[in-house]
Amino acid sequence: MADPASSHAPPKGASGVLVLADGTVVWGRGFGSIGHAVGEVCFNTAMTGYQEVMTDPSYAAQIVTFTFPHIGNVGANDEDIESNVEGAVGCIVREDVTLQSNFRSQVEFDEWMKRQGKIGLSGVDTRALTRRIRENGAPNAVIAHAPDGKFDIPALIKQAQEWPGLEGMDLAQTITRHENQKWDGGAWKLGAGYAKAEGDSRPHVVAIDYGAKDNIFRNLVTAGARVTVVPAETSLDDILDLKPDGVFLSNGPGDPAATGAYAVPIIKALLEQDMPIFGICLGHQMLAIAAGASTTKMHQGHRGANHPVKRHEDGLVEITSMNHGFAVDGTTLPENVEETHVSLFDGSNCGIAIKGKKAFGVQYHPEASPGPQDSFYLFEKFVGSLV
Repeated sequence: MADPASSHAPPKGASGVLVLADGTVVWGRGFGSIGHAVGEVCFNTAMTGYQEVMTDPSYAAQIVTFTFPHIGNVGANDEDIESNVEGAVGCIVREDVTLQSNFRSQVEFDEWMKRQGKIGLSGVDTRALTRRIRENGAPNAVIAHAPDGKFDIPALIKQAQEWPGLEGMDLAQTITRHENQKWDGGAWKLGAGYAKAEGDSRPHVVAIDYGAKDNIFRNLVTAGARVTVVPAETSLDDILDLKPDGVFLSNGPGDPAATGAYAVPIIKALLEQDMPIFGICLGHQMLAIAAGASTTKMHQGHRGANHPVKRHEDGLVEITSMNHGFAVDGTTLPENVEETHVSLFDGSNCGIAIKGKKAFGVQYHPEASPGPQDSFYLFEKFVGSLV
């Protein structure tokens, strides 16, 4: 899979490289933006949705290894972007990106990556890289693209080694929007685009943006809510001044304990006021912390669109989309917190509900619809509780 650190000479035709913090050098063919970027290398097992993955803010400061070999073959378009803020800094793929072949495509994936400022690396043995991550954990690394094939490998190794990693890192402050936004876009339909919601009589949800995917807000609208999105560090008074019927805690990147330094006190205060709360991914983790549990950095994380999750209530299994490198430690849940969902891959916590409160969260992404409708009931449950 990789050349030893002592072998820094690029093979013929190499215009891209991945350099791990331990000195491992992985050569390939660069595409997309020219330059270099540092981050944590993870892998995603989804067979579709690469554009949504690359624009998901939860992937900030990460380099995504796609296990599916054919990435970029359907091009890219404006409708499948999850957020206009920073997502993944780069991606690693097996096969070279081919010409687009989809009627919805507006631009080649290579060109789209350039416009997005993201670096791609093709021609890599992604199976070997995935096995390495599974065995040794997600490494810090630098991904680089130079058409002339000239790289300062020792400098890239040093950069990867000096990067502190995601543990203890609060990225929500750099990813969140910086002013309130009234959200009115609903679900997308072929030939019609995104629906528009009308009327102010709908229950009002204040959604706190820690690095949210736009499709979450669309699902809240589709479920019948009126949505106002607010920045990550919005104060309790400012949230309450908006007169919410319920509060949504979004997904986002980084360490939940770090973001929780300012977010958890707000969540605790909302719980004390019996405010209905729904959290997804990072929001779920911080809701758990607010309730008295703790989180932990995972060995390799969960990322993909094929993760089976068991619902304890009735034993049904949902096929879910996941993207998280931290998880709620199920052994730390206090007596007033019920575990509602669990991963069938490794038994990790995937959902909680706080007893006596209208507050619950899930680790996975119901808005990603891999089922495709296995988990939409969560939005209906939350919005329905506000009526």
